[in-house]
Amino acid sequence: MKELLRSTDPTIIAFASALLEGEDIDCFQMDVNMSVLEGGIGIFPRRLMVRADDYDDALVVMRDNEIPLGR
Repeated sequence: MKELLRSTDPTIIAFASALLEGEDIDCFQMDVNMSVLEGGIGIFPRRLMVRADDYDDALVVMRDNEIPLGR
């Protein structure tokens, strides 16, 4: 798996996940529990991971929708 997106904004993660699912690209959110533990103050970013085979296609989806990758 490769990291596609890193953000402290849960709405960006949710939107990106929905776009990827719409393109039949599987994704997985990492660090969700860490962001819950920090109490919602937004200091720990969440990561959105995709399969290495789907990474290039996922990048195109993110760029086409102007989603910042947070790197």
